[in-house]
Amino acid sequence: MSGRVDYMLYSAASQDGEFDKMSKLYTKIPQKLQQFIEDQKIFFVATATADSRINLSPKGMDSLRILDSNRVAWLNVTGSGNETAAHVQENPRMTLMFTAFQENPMILRLYGTARAIHKDDAEWQLLFPLFQPLPGARQIFDLNVDLVQTSCGMAVPLYDYIGEREQLNAWAEKKGEEGVEAYWKETNHSSLDGKPTHFA
Repeated sequence: MSGRVDYMLYSAASQDGEFDKMSKLYTKIPQKLQQFIEDQKIFFVATATADSRINLSPKGMDSLRILDSNRVAWLNVTGSGNETAAHVQENPRMTLMFTAFQENPMILRLYGTARAIHKDDAEWQLLFPLFQPLPGARQIFDLNVDLVQTSCGMAVPLYDYIGEREQLNAWAEKKGEEGVEAYWKETNHSSLDGKPTHFA
């Protein structure tokens, strides 16, 4: 198997007026797309259970690493909720989306199944050193990728990257480890639908 299955998506015209093949499917992440992923400053994570709300979250802070052509991991820092953790315990499906905001347009999606790794898990010691040691880090999500899709991204506007926000790091450092853990217990114990995270 070549690792790629192409299909035709006639949704936009090329400069000469002919329709182009807009979308491609892969069974693994090709090297050229790995570089595209690593160049992005933001990605989006989507999860849901069979009967929950769909959660969609933006992520930044250089928090994603490609482990191999079918596996990526991303470091999850403290937030006001913990929907992803609740969802993957019941339904491990996860989609990551990347989109080009500069230069050539493209949208890339990674589909697969994920699991949460916590600080008391043995794998945390293997994976956490791959990331910047962000304060308030609470989980690593390990995604097994079984499908990769690219599409045109021609309707996505151009944006310039200015820099990372520092408010979350400053908040976590001010709270301290005990304060952050207390915040987890207060706000991160269940999803919007009341599904337990089994985290805090």
